[in-house]
Amino acid sequence: MSPEEIPSRRGPVNAGPEKPMAAESEPPAPSVRAVAGRVEPWVHLKYQSHSPIIYPAMVREASPNCRPGDWVHVYDRDGQYFGEGLWNPRARVPLRILRYSKTPAGEEFLDVLLNRAIDFRVDTLRLPETTDAFRVIHSDGDSLSGLIIDKFGDVLSIQIHSLGIAQRLKNWIPRLHERLGTKRVVVEVDPDIARTEGISPKMVPSEPVRSVKIQENGIRYEVDFAEGHKTGFFCDQRENRKKLASMVKDKRVLDLCCYTGGFGISAKIQGGASEVIGVDLDEAAIAQAKRNANLNQARVTWVHCDAFSYARQMQKNSEGFDVVICDPPKLIHTREIEIEGIRRYEDLNALAMTLLKPGGILVTCSCSGMLPEEEFERIMLKTSYRLSRRLQFFDRTGPGADHPVMSNCLEGRYLKLYWMKVWE
Repeated sequence: MSPEEIPSRRGPVNAGPEKPMAAESEPPAPSVRAVAGRVEPWVHLKYQSHSPIIYPAMVREASPNCRPGDWVHVYDRDGQYFGEGLWNPRARVPLRILRYSKTPAGEEFLDVLLNRAIDFRVDTLRLPETTDAFRVIHSDGDSLSGLIIDKFGDVLSIQIHSLGIAQRLKNWIPRLHERLGTKRVVVEVDPDIARTEGISPKMVPSEPVRSVKIQENGIRYEVDFAEGHKTGFFCDQRENRKKLASMVKDKRVLDLCCYTGGFGISAKIQGGASEVIGVDLDEAAIAQAKRNANLNQARVTWVHCDAFSYARQMQKNSEGFDVVICDPPKLIHTREIEIEGIRRYEDLNALAMTLLKPGGILVTCSCSGMLPEEEFERIMLKTSYRLSRRLQFFDRTGPGADHPVMSNCLEGRYLKLYWMKVWE
């Protein structure tokens, strides 16, 4: 999953200029030699890489007939056939490799990738039998770099990060509807990505869908496409919400950064928690959480407040909880680990640890794709030592199986959860 996909937050639907990016913003065109025997259009790499994400400095040259969005044939640094991908010289990621092979293939291979992804969710995971909300396409995890699709009820919620994907999406949507039983589509393109990729509004086949109701593990949620983050709902936490519910019977639960209430409502309805408090700074998210609780007739206390401030007030009040969930938004945004982001992770988890009764359960999450798992673990250890607490780790999880990761793009492992008991 490319870096610009990991921090994505919902923006205006159909965002993007009608005109391509100005010429002065484009990288200088490489010198091109006529090369006999190459399948056109082609791109010649300067540096060997098995990552699907190819940056400008890694490209040696491209054939004169390469156009933005083209399916191109890729040759490695030695001039040997390497595979195929989608080309866009004006983008931050000018080449996204979608197939590796020594023999050429046409762009009909995209249909193979699309069917492969759907078959995995429908036939192998059999997700439609238990939920109507799941990820259908997970970008590089399904070898379809630049495309994310979630199914929510009868709606396809789509994020686009690639011009080549945008150009072909209209042809794919009818097939997706047929296979998944959907009828409507919402497409989101981040304005900055639309500008750099050259994606115009007329390429984006979005419909004016405000919201849809879904079912997950016997619980109903409303997905708000106008106010929601990313594709509208975090279905990557589906299995983790179910797991939490199995541990909270008759317990007092605090959900910090609760968003639209997924963990909290699951703890109350499925888990039988005695009390659940959900806290979030996003006013729209809290309003949605209240609607979700009402859909399920769940009595949950929702607090519109900064999670850090609320936890500090609970400390002053000497409050104690049996279970605390920390699921903050992304706190680290770049490849270089940000000190401020680490401090915020340390601060939030320190507050959570001090609010737990001895032997209480802490479930802490990070969706920062640029934060390695071992660094996240180090944050937990450092924080516990500083507080003279001992952590009894009993599980480590991530997203559900509908969010696969390819071996050549491990940065797609963005979501990390640590499950632990906290002892004094």
